[in-house]
Amino acid sequence: ATIDLATGTGKSYVIYGIAQIALGIGLVTRVLVLCPSLTIETGLKKKFFELSGNEKLKEAIPATAKIKNPSVISANETVKEGCLCIENIHAAYENTGSSIRDSFYESGNNTLILNDEAHHIFNNKDNKDATMKKWKTFLLDPAYSFKYMLGFTGTAYIGDDYFPDVIYRYSLRQAIEDKIVKNIDYVKEDESKSDYERYQKIYQNHLSNKEKYQLLKPLSILITRDIGTAKRLADDFINFLVNFEKKSRVDIELKVLIVTSANEHKANVAKLALVDDIDNPIEWIISVSMLTEGWDVKNVFQIVPCEERAFNSKLLISQVLGRGLRLPLEYQNPQPTVVVFNHKAWSSNIKRLVEEVLEIETRVQSCVIQEGSRSQYNFSVHNLNYRREQTEIDKAKETESFDFSRLMSEGIALESQTVETVQGTTYESILGNNVQERNYSIRNNTWTIEDVVDRIYEEFEMRDWEAKILKIGEAEYTKSNLPPKELIEKIIRKSMEQRGNKGEEIIESNVNKILSAFTPLLRKNSKSVSSKPVSDALYEISTFKMDRQSISISMLRQERTVFVSENWDEEITDDAQKSIISSILDEDSDLPRSASRIIQYSLFKTPVTTVLTASRPERKFVEMLCKKENAKLISAWVKSRDQGFYEIEYSLRYGSKNSKTRKYHHDTFNPDFFIKISKDNMLYFLVIEIKEDGDDSDVNKAKYKYAIQHFDELNAKLSEHSIHEKYIFHFLSPESYEIFFHHLKEGSLLRSQSTFRCKLENMLEETSLE
Repeated sequence: ATIDLATGTGKSYVIYGIAQIALGIGLVTRVLVLCPSLTIETGLKKKFFELSGNEKLKEAIPATAKIKNPSVISANETVKEGCLCIENIHAAYENTGSSIRDSFYESGNNTLILNDEAHHIFNNKDNKDATMKKWKTFLLDPAYSFKYMLGFTGTAYIGDDYFPDVIYRYSLRQAIEDKIVKNIDYVKEDESKSDYERYQKIYQNHLSNKEKYQLLKPLSILITRDIGTAKRLADDFINFLVNFEKKSRVDIELKVLIVTSANEHKANVAKLALVDDIDNPIEWIISVSMLTEGWDVKNVFQIVPCEERAFNSKLLISQVLGRGLRLPLEYQNPQPTVVVFNHKAWSSNIKRLVEEVLEIETRVQSCVIQEGSRSQYNFSVHNLNYRREQTEIDKAKETESFDFSRLMSEGIALESQTVETVQGTTYESILGNNVQERNYSIRNNTWTIEDVVDRIYEEFEMRDWEAKILKIGEAEYTKSNLPPKELIEKIIRKSMEQRGNKGEEIIESNVNKILSAFTPLLRKNSKSVSSKPVSDALYEISTFKMDRQSISISMLRQERTVFVSENWDEEITDDAQKSIISSILDEDSDLPRSASRIIQYSLFKTPVTTVLTASRPERKFVEMLCKKENAKLISAWVKSRDQGFYEIEYSLRYGSKNSKTRKYHHDTFNPDFFIKISKDNMLYFLVIEIKEDGDDSDVNKAKYKYAIQHFDELNAKLSEHSIHEKYIFHFLSPESYEIFFHHLKEGSLLRSQSTFRCKLENMLEETSLE
């Protein structure tokens, strides 16, 4: 049978207790404790020697006990009656230095076998250690005839399947509720786009732990699945720390310990016994996930699974979590917390899946508020009736001369940037009763303008121009007659200013665009689609007349979210809808945390009873609209309906380039958000389409192209009619939200459509539609 005890809950003491009882009642005359490593063997011996010498424990054992005080030994001596033998499983197969075979041959029926970390016995598929694979064979060997066997583990899984023979379980959840181990906060939502961003958040978590737990030295563990990845991670992370802490590599390497089974790292395993020491310099441990058992480290306050394969089964999840659960003596109460900074995919694995109860198709509605104080946020917008004509235009043919004069007048299409942004990561407690957002100050990788100019010149000098000519203005340049650096710098600064980017630093994505712009490229002759709108009359659309919208309750389990104001029970007049909203907001609801948000009344500047978002990017954007610092900049906003409110036509061709049946596809779309801003006797409407990061599909390219044309034409018509309104359209994705609202605050967002450009928009513009 198996006993499932969460890591850090006293498994070693239970093993000793069962061994003592089995010997005391005369069930067996000997006990053999087997474990998977020398590290665990050493730890068990230390605890067993302490327990065997504990006077209070001795007094508690009845005088009638058959064996009252067993001898704690290892298998380098004969295991006699009354012995409690501890040995790692490797010794069971060795011919020298072990008495296992001699002691138990044909006498196993008077022995109790206690297997520590018993999941190794059954997880042969994932186990590369040959001795682990032999463990089960040894236990079932008829030469020994072992009669009594009991396994102990905190990870009672074969992959994702729970052991069928568990007779007692003390779960991780129960241990946390009982405050026997640390609580766990794990990542629920995180938008980090690179290791560099993740490293900054991990580093800031570590500093926060050092500040919070000053009586000891907090440790952070970074976990990988294999040795090669651990080595690469160690090198990358050390480089990051060198750069961030501005210290020498020698000093930083003293802080980082890599633990794997590689020969070059074997000596590091022994160092684990000392890492809790406050005078020990080690703060960061990089480990292979399957090699971390047997640690008795109590100062772990951050665990970082660095790749999906390190936590793609319940077994691995349990093992990884187990590394940081033990409570340090200095912080028993209040219960400390270990932060698991995982990939967001972890959140769907860390809790067991539960069956969803089949429910009746109940729907929650979003209705326009016709009266009351929030009805003031209704507004009207203008649209155009028009038809479109498509014509094909040939692109410029290949040439031996590259005219870059346009860069002088128009600049390079850069992103609007900030060197430092504030990014939030949402954490959820493993108990599910606490969701919190931690904000991080993230610094982008940057280059100076001088460095970019120097790099461009390196490219010019290295590239084989093959007698090609580079034109900038009236001047012509060749490899032997390069343009002056001042001219290149002027183009870069102009491009920066056009996007409202200030200072000497340029973020890496903009650096790449600048370098690409100055690299002469030959392009194949091809055709593009030009759509010319033929305008009709202006007409108005009022939010008062928006249709109601609804979604089913079941959809709230799939990234949909209901936003309501704190006065929702006064604004919603339908009793059935009140009941539905009440059930959604109920703390005991089985819906996910993402299903609902309650917004402060004064910050919810939209004229509908509920805002229904269809995706995580939409949800995050609404949350940004309702932040105090952003809400004060906005007069009103509305999330458009999916159909019928404000439609924009677009078209694109589909089929292969050479297909004779290639056709146009015509459709319409409704932008997701309209944001009204009143400033300087002008009404501005920011029209926003929300997408996932990097979603540069052909459909989105077409939508973006035709929407820009539409609002340019609309703005021209409004100016002709002396209507003081201006419409500015943008595609946005979550990685650009902070930058968008920063530029709204700075005022550059309202100057024109071209004074702000996010990363997604640049992607949509870079590859023109054919």
